[in-house]
Amino acid sequence: MPQKGGATPPSTRFRRTDADGGLRICIVFVVLSLVMFTASVREGDGPGVFTTARGAWMTITMPIRWVGGAVTAPFQGLGNIFANLTADQERLSELKAENERLVARNAELEESEQTARRLESLLGLQSLYNLQSTGARIISGSTDSWSSTVTIDKGTSAGLAVGMPVTDSNGAIGQIIRCGAASSTVRLITDENSAVSAMVQSSRAQGVLRGSVDGTLRLSLVRTDQNVEVGDTIVTSGLGGVFPKGLPLGTVISVERTSGALYYDIEVEPLSSTESFEEVLVITSLTEDQKPTAEEVAQADQQDSAAGSGAKDESASESGEGDDEQPDGTSSDDGSDADDEAAADDQGQG
Repeated sequence: MPQKGGATPPSTRFRRTDADGGLRICIVFVVLSLVMFTASVREGDGPGVFTTARGAWMTITMPIRWVGGAVTAPFQGLGNIFANLTADQERLSELKAENERLVARNAELEESEQTARRLESLLGLQSLYNLQSTGARIISGSTDSWSSTVTIDKGTSAGLAVGMPVTDSNGAIGQIIRCGAASSTVRLITDENSAVSAMVQSSRAQGVLRGSVDGTLRLSLVRTDQNVEVGDTIVTSGLGGVFPKGLPLGTVISVERTSGALYYDIEVEPLSSTESFEEVLVITSLTEDQKPTAEEVAQADQQDSAAGSGAKDESASESGEGDDEQPDGTSSDDGSDADDEAAADDQGQG
């Protein structure tokens, strides 16, 4: 109930007095702080009241600050570890993804570089031997275990035909035996049914390079009076008109001469392995300089004739009187002539 005469209630008067007192104290502390701050700034780092007071305060509060730091350090460490683990996992994921991209890119570039080198080697062989040829890629190997063939990605639609020889960047590797519209089958020189007219590059000794079941190459029909050594290069002779003359075929790795035999037993290592075949050249036609000369053909015929005469003389000597009975030597010679004919047939038919 309001009091008469307009007197202020006691509770209101007390609240105003408390508010005024708090304001005055705040103003006093602000002014005192400004004064002390100004005096401290003027005093600087030199000796003085404020410097001494700060030093004393730090000395007094050091144990408290040390205990506080020791208590909060594990929590700060855990927070840092958690933050670092989170950041490291994200960074590791980014680095792993980046590494995978770089590995894939590196593999792609390396494959492109190897392909470029192989194609460059093919172009070098094509230019060196002036080959009339077309390029192809091998798309599959043999489909059985008793033949040595590969399939290329071009056929009759690209102008290929049965009988055309095939080379890689090192030399001759085979001959087309089947030809479809978009693919062809190539019989490799290591196949047991393969026979290629060949010669020793250094001595020009003529022979026939044959494949075998185990994939080794053997040079047959080279007479023992001719010069053949380990390390000699075997090249195509051009006889038969299938392969151009002079294409590398392999390297001699062993030469054996059986007592009384007319021919060497020569083993040849091919220049390329089946696994390394990827891009190849198919020789579509031969130029005149890639065919054997008349002199080379006559030399080969003379070599065959001399081999036949030598075999007959040897047979006559073994039989003593040259009676009607045919000795083993004659049978062997007949087999050799049959080998010559078979080789010629193989070369003509691919």
